[in-house]
Amino acid sequence: MSTVKNNIKNNRFLQLSRMNETIFHISDLAVIWGISNKNNLHTTLKRYAKQKLLYRVYRGLYSILPIDKVDSFLLGAKAIHGYSYVSTETVLARAGIISQKLNYITFVSSKSRRFSVGNRDYYVRQMNDRFLFNDIGIEKKSGVNFAGIDRAIADMIYYNPRAHFDSPGKINWKKINQIQKYIGYPIIKR
Repeated sequence: MSTVKNNIKNNRFLQLSRMNETIFHISDLAVIWGISNKNNLHTTLKRYAKQKLLYRVYRGLYSILPIDKVDSFLLGAKAIHGYSYVSTETVLARAGIISQKLNYITFVSSKSRRFSVGNRDYYVRQMNDRFLFNDIGIEKKSGVNFAGIDRAIADMIYYNPRAHFDSPGKINWKKINQIQKYIGYPIIKR
């Protein structure tokens, strides 16, 4: 390989490492690397994937780590490719509020869908934008938005007013009603 090509490749991966990101959409890579020609970009990505410098997650999404080494929450959030946050069953099961065993990670976003990436399954609940972008009770951790327990309960009741919680003694219903009011959800008293 020529020195010029090697320097270009090294500079590209140096740029990626400085960004402190693991997963990139093809459009992000085009901008970061300044490649406007789609054929050049696709050829470059194909080469890097073949050399195991990048890993193709699926069409248009690449990782600098093998898929099985990427955080499941980050992978889901990047695959959604829009504003989203982890909530409802996933947050509540992790907190012991519900005891069901989950085979998927639940997100809230602007479109509903189910999808799998690698051996991980995701369920995305659709929420009206006027509620979705209200960030009360949402915290960003390692590049992913997570609902706190109270927000996840409020979200769960928004989707299912008769939702069952296995540990109702752990729930501060007054706080849940305040969150519902602040977000604009219908207030469901318990």
